[in-house]
Amino acid sequence: MKSIGTVFISSSAVLVGLASQASHAQNSVTLYGTIDNSLQYVHNVAGKSYQLSLQSGQLTGSNWGLKGNEDLGGGLSAIFKLESGFDANSGAQTSSGFGRSAYVGLRSETLGTLTLGRQYDPLFYMTYAVQPNAYLYYFTTPGNVDNSDGLMRLSSSVQYASPAYHGFQVRASYALGGVAGSVGSGQSYGVGLSYSGSVWNFGGGYLHVDNGNGSTATRGTADVKDLIISPVNSAYATASKINIARAGASFSIDSFTFGGYYSYTEYLADAASTFRQAERYNDGNLYAVWQPTPATTLEIGYNLLKSHGDSSATYHQVSLAGDYALSKRTDVYASVSYAHASGQDGNGGDARAVVADSYAAAGSKSQEFAMIGIRHRF
Repeated sequence: MKSIGTVFISSSAVLVGLASQASHAQNSVTLYGTIDNSLQYVHNVAGKSYQLSLQSGQLTGSNWGLKGNEDLGGGLSAIFKLESGFDANSGAQTSSGFGRSAYVGLRSETLGTLTLGRQYDPLFYMTYAVQPNAYLYYFTTPGNVDNSDGLMRLSSSVQYASPAYHGFQVRASYALGGVAGSVGSGQSYGVGLSYSGSVWNFGGGYLHVDNGNGSTATRGTADVKDLIISPVNSAYATASKINIARAGASFSIDSFTFGGYYSYTEYLADAASTFRQAERYNDGNLYAVWQPTPATTLEIGYNLLKSHGDSSATYHQVSLAGDYALSKRTDVYASVSYAHASGQDGNGGDARAVVADSYAAAGSKSQEFAMIGIRHRF
C-alpha cells in the first residue's frame, strides 16, 4: 500500500507536468473572446411604435474562439483560428459551430500567408481599417447590401495574403462551390489592396459571388443568406450573381481621423430569379473620429445609399457614438442614429428605413435608435 507521502509526491509530479503542458499550450494557443451587451431603444421597428430591449453584440459581436501558431523553423509557421458567436442574454449560439471563422494555414515571413477554410473575404480584410466601423458602429451601409459589415463569410475558401511591403499589402481568395458537375456554381473570388501609413490609409477591392444554380425555390448559397438580412435587399435573394466593389481612405492629424468609403454593388438576375432586371446600389459614407484622450473616442458619420434598376430607393443615415475605456479590456459606449428612406424597394412597396443592419426595418420611412452598453474582452 502506498504511503500518504508517496501519493502526495506523485500527485505533485502530475500537477507539475500538467502545468508545464498548459504553459507550453499557452505559448501557441490562445483562448479569446468578447462579451458585449447593451440596453437599446428603437422608434419604429417591425411595424411597432417602439422597442426597448437588451441586445447582445451590437458594438462587437459577442464571440469566443481559439487561435494559435506553431513555429516550423526558417521563418515558417502553422496557424489556425476557430471562432463562434453567442447571445449574451440567452446563451444561445448565433453562429453554427465555428461559423464566424474556421481556418488553418501557413505563414511565411518572406512569402506571405496561405489559409484554407471559412473566413472573411479579401475585400473586407483590406477595407475594414478605413471604414467607420473599425472605430465604433452604426456607420455602415443600410442593410449591409455591400457586406461592409462583414456578416457574410466565405466557406471552403483558399486565401493568400502577401507580406506588407512599404505599407502595401494584397490579398486574393477563391472559394469552391462544391457542386458536383458544376465548378462555377456557388463559387466566389475576390482581390484586395491596402496601404497603411503614418497619416494616410487606403483599402479597396472587388468580390464576385455566384449564388448557385437550381430552381427559384432552391437558389441561395448558405454564405449569401448571411448577406440578405433586411428589406433593403431581401427581394434579391434569388440573384444569380453578386458583384461588389468597395474602396475607402482615411487620414489622421493630431487626435482627429477623417475618412470615407464608396461601394458599388449589383445583384444580377437570370431565369431562376424572381426579379428580371439587375438591381444596383451606390453607397457613400463619410465619418470623423476624435480621440481627445487615450481612453475616449467620439465619432460621427453619414451614409447615403441609392438603388436603381429593378427598383429605386434612397436611404439616409446619420449616427453619433462615443466610447470610454475603463481599462485595456473593458469599455462603455453609447450611440444614437437616425435613418430615413424614400422611393420603392424591390418588394413592391415603399422603402422602409433601417439603421445599419441590426434591426428589422421600420414600419415607416424613418427610424430612430439609441443604445448604451458595456463590452469586455478576454
